[in-house]
Amino acid sequence: MKNFSELGVETSILNAIQELGFENPTPIQEQSIPVFLETGQDILGLAHTGTGKTAAFGLPIIQLIDTTNRSVQALVICPTRELCMQISRDLGNYSKNKSGINIVAVYGGASIERQISDIKRGANIIVATPGRLMDLMNRRALNISTVKYVVLDEADEMLNMGFEEDVEYILAETPKEKRVCLFSATMPKGIRNIANKYMNDPHEITVGQKNTGNENITHQYAAVHARDKYPALKRYLDFNSDNIYAIIFCTTKHETQDISDKLIKDGYNADCLHGDLSQGQREKVMNRFRHHAIKILLATDVAARGIDVTGITHVIHFHLPDDIENYTHRSGRTARAGKLGVSFTLLNMRENGRLRDIERLSKVKFEKILIPSAEEVRDKKLVAFIDTIVNTEIETSIFDEKVMEGLKPLLEMPSEELVQKFLSLELRRFSAEYLNAPDLNTSGERTSRDSERGERSERGGNVRGQRIFVSIGKKDGLTIRSFKDWVAQESGLDYTDIHVDVSGVFSFVDVKEEFAEKVITSLNGKTYEDRPVRAELSGEKPGGSREGRNSRGGDSRGDRGGDRGGRSGGGYSSRRSEGGSSYGGGDRRSGGGDRERRSGGERTERSSYGRDAGGDRNSSSDRSSFSEKSGYGTRDGGRNRSYSGGSSRGGSDRPSGDRPNFDRPSSDRPSSDRPRRPRRD
Repeated sequence: MKNFSELGVETSILNAIQELGFENPTPIQEQSIPVFLETGQDILGLAHTGTGKTAAFGLPIIQLIDTTNRSVQALVICPTRELCMQISRDLGNYSKNKSGINIVAVYGGASIERQISDIKRGANIIVATPGRLMDLMNRRALNISTVKYVVLDEADEMLNMGFEEDVEYILAETPKEKRVCLFSATMPKGIRNIANKYMNDPHEITVGQKNTGNENITHQYAAVHARDKYPALKRYLDFNSDNIYAIIFCTTKHETQDISDKLIKDGYNADCLHGDLSQGQREKVMNRFRHHAIKILLATDVAARGIDVTGITHVIHFHLPDDIENYTHRSGRTARAGKLGVSFTLLNMRENGRLRDIERLSKVKFEKILIPSAEEVRDKKLVAFIDTIVNTEIETSIFDEKVMEGLKPLLEMPSEELVQKFLSLELRRFSAEYLNAPDLNTSGERTSRDSERGERSERGGNVRGQRIFVSIGKKDGLTIRSFKDWVAQESGLDYTDIHVDVSGVFSFVDVKEEFAEKVITSLNGKTYEDRPVRAELSGEKPGGSREGRNSRGGDSRGDRGGDRGGRSGGGYSSRRSEGGSSYGGGDRRSGGGDRERRSGGERTERSSYGRDAGGDRNSSSDRSSFSEKSGYGTRDGGRNRSYSGGSSRGGSDRPSGDRPNFDRPSSDRPSSDRPRRPRRD
C-alpha cells in the first residue's frame, strides 16, 4: 500500500492530514487520488459510505486549485445540509496550511443573504445542496461558468430524494470542458444514465461489490410482535448499554419523535432528527450526538442522509425500509474507517419476505438473535457494574478531611446494606413490572394463514368485528404498513388482530368487538404528523357491507376508482365536518381530484365518483361543484351525480351534523335541483 506522499499529495496538505490522524489511504483514496492528479479523466467511484470518499476527491481538488484566481473553480454537490456542512468542514481542515483557499457551503435552512455575501468575497470551492444552488443561480448570485471540477457526492441518495432533474439542470449550466467525479454507494440505473450523459469515458473505481453491504458489519435480527417492538428495543439497548452509540431508523417523523420522547422519559440518553426540526435545532442535535452527549439518535431515512459521524457501534432498524438500497445506506452509518459495527433489525412477521430480499440482493447474511429476558439484562448490568467498581483505582488525594467527614454516614452503615443501596441505584430501572415481563421473541415466520389473512385485510375482505373510522390517511403519509404499525403501537394490540384500509384522507380499522373500545380510546385525541386524530365507530360492517366488488369490477375503497355498489344505499359516504373535508371521492389532488384532462376535455383517469346516472364525463365544459367542505354532487345535463360513492339519483348526498355518517338512508338526503357551490377556505 502506498502512502499519501507516494500518491502525489503535496507537503502542505500532507501536514494537515497528518495532524488529523490520517496514516494510510483507504482503498478508494489510493485508487482515486493518482487518477485525479495525474490524468484528465472523469472518475466514477463506487464505494460505501464511510470509506473516505471526501478525501478521495477533496485532497486532489485542493491541490489543483489556482489560489490566484478568485472565481469558482470546483463545485461539490451533495444531497443534504448535514453532508454539505461536513464536506466543507473537512475541506477546510485539509486546506488549512494552504493559503488562498476559500470554501463556501450553501444549503437551505440558513441565511441566503449571508451565503451570497460569502460568495461575493471570493469562493474557489462551492459545496452545495441542489435546491439552494439552483436558487443562487436563478438570482444570478453565483456564476458556475468557470467551474473546472464538478463532484457529485452520494449521487444515489440525491436520486432517491428526487434531485435528478435538478442535478441535470445544474450540470447543463457548467462548462462543456470540465472534469466530473461521481461517487456513489450503489449503482442504480439513474446513476448510470447521468454518467453516460455527462461524463466522458470515466475511469471506474469500485471498492467492494455493487450494491453490497460493508463486510465489517454484522447483520442481526430478532423477531417480535409489532406491539412488542418498543419493549424489545428497550431490552436490546439495556443489554448493550455498556458500549452502544447508535442510530435508530424509524419510518415517519411522528414515529421518530414519539419513540424518542418515550426513550427520554424512560431515562435513556436519546434525541431525534427529522424534517420538522429547524436548521438550528438539527445542528444542535447533531453537535450533541457528534460529541457523545447523546448516545442514541432516532432519525428518518431522509433526515439521516448525510450524517457523517465516526464511531457508531449500532444501526437499529425499528422497521425495515421499503427500498432495499436504503438498507445499505442505513447500515453504512456504522463500521466506518475499518471498524466493526452491528446492523440490527426488529422484525415482525410481515417483514420476513423483505429481509430475505435484502439478503439476496445485497448479498448479506442475517443472523437471528433473541431479545434477552429481563433477568439476563439485569444480570449483565450487575456484572458490568461490579467489574467497574472492582477495577476502579482509588484516588487517595481526593479524600481530604471534609470528604471523610461527609462519608461518615456511609462508613457507619453495615457493608451489606451499603452494597444493596448502591446496587439499587444502579438497577433502579429494573422494576418488578420489567422483571416479570414475558418473553418477547416470536418465530418470525409468516404462516400461509397469516399471509392469507393479511392480504384479505389489505384488500378490504370480510373480517368479523367492528369497523372504526380514523381521520387520517394517505395524505398524511400513511401506507397500509405504517398505519397498521401505528395502530398496533398506540393500542397495544397484536399486529394480527388489526386489519386496515387506508384511503386518501381517512382510514378504517377492523378489529374484534372486544377490542373496538380500546382502539378508539387509544387513537382518539392523538396527533399524527401534527394533525389531530379522530376515531369513532363506523356505521359500516367490516369487509362486506359496502358491496365493494361491483359489477364493473371496481374496488370500493376510498382511494380507488370504480362504482361504489351502483345503487342508492350501497356505497359508503364518509364525511368529516370537523376537518372541513368530504372524503367520499377518494384521493383528491389540487386541480380536480383524481382526474386528468387532455386538451379536448377527455378524462383520462377515472376517479371514485359514482356514475350510474351520469355516465362518463367527456366534455371540457362539465362543471364540478365538488367541494372539500361539503361533498355536493354535480349536475350534468339535468342529472345529478354523487362524488361521495354510490348513486345519487335523488340529488346530492350531503349528510348533516358534525359526525361522519356512513349509513344515512337515501331518503334523508336533500333533493335540491342544483346545489349551491360552497365557498372554499
